[in-house]
Amino acid sequence: MKINIFIFLIFSGLIGFAQQPYDSVLHAVERNNTTLKALRQSAEAQKLENKTGIFLPGPEAEFGFLWGNSAAGANRTDINITQSFDIPTITGMKGRIAGQQNQAVDWQYASNRREILLDAKLYCIDLVYLNAMANEMNKRLEHAREMEQAFSRRFKSGEANILEYNNMQLNLVSIQAELEQVETERQAVLAQLKRLNGGTSISLNDTEYGSVELPELFEEWYARIESKKPELALAQQEAVIREGMVNLERWHNFPLFSAGYLSEKVGSEQFQGIVAGISIPLWENKNQLARAKTAALAAQAHQNDIQLQLVAQAKSQFAKAQRLKAISQRYSNALKSFDNAALLKKALTAGEISVVTYFVEISAYYNIINQSLEAERDFQKAAADLLSVDL
Repeated sequence: MKINIFIFLIFSGLIGFAQQPYDSVLHAVERNNTTLKALRQSAEAQKLENKTGIFLPGPEAEFGFLWGNSAAGANRTDINITQSFDIPTITGMKGRIAGQQNQAVDWQYASNRREILLDAKLYCIDLVYLNAMANEMNKRLEHAREMEQAFSRRFKSGEANILEYNNMQLNLVSIQAELEQVETERQAVLAQLKRLNGGTSISLNDTEYGSVELPELFEEWYARIESKKPELALAQQEAVIREGMVNLERWHNFPLFSAGYLSEKVGSEQFQGIVAGISIPLWENKNQLARAKTAALAAQAHQNDIQLQLVAQAKSQFAKAQRLKAISQRYSNALKSFDNAALLKKALTAGEISVVTYFVEISAYYNIINQSLEAERDFQKAAADLLSVDL
């Protein structure tokens, strides 16, 4: 089972990273993230702890030397070696439960790993969006400079008034400020990715996202990926462990045995032979079985709750991703059919529209582009959240 979980982490990760511009970033984060390094060490320590206390106790040896009284003149020497042991069934149960606990440790690590990689992926999506925004703002800045220079010449020649020229200058300043704001946000996202990458800087200059294929039918898709969800697998594993603990506690009500060797020597006389003992747990295990049964019921209830919660969450994520995909496609299709910036510049230069009309129209056009970029970013984030099981 441990090997299966390892294979799941490797191959599901490869599937999740396929055809994305930030593959290398996610791989680097998995390799360098200090939290994951600590969690890996903690998981190994926990596995070793789970394997302790499941073996037989060590043998006990006693030696006694007793002086005799002066009349008898004989001393007494005692040697006693004993070994306690469980019923073989109990020893086997302890080993199986330890193995199940180690599987739970693997699933817990898988859950933590996915959360960290999802955070990194969402930051990468933000960075791609900001790169695209910066690219768009640079185009607008170049366009604004051309318009400012054109109106500077027209103002000097008397073809434009001071108000029109001032508006062009203010537009240039406004776009420069927006570009600086985008760059500030880019640096903030890069700082977050650096933190997730263990303090090593990240380089990601892409302005387009990788292709994302959403599942068509929710029920079929969820049936395939449900077993991959670490939260559910962990809850199921905990229920199995608790059920095993119930069976173990039942066997703990049986007597414990011990056997050994005993030697007693008094003067020239020596007695030796085999000894056996039995320990009957009359009071020490009181309420242990009831506690184990209650814990098992709680674990089963938790598993059922997790299962219902995950299905509801996945349905919500599925519907959200589908809606955002449709919105993003509508914006994309609309913007492919025309370029208002060039048309408005040509119309203003030809005197077909006023400066006021130009600013109203160009602002509306830029706003549509902004909304389109935001819609694509929101869709990519929703898809990443929905498909995070493949990370």
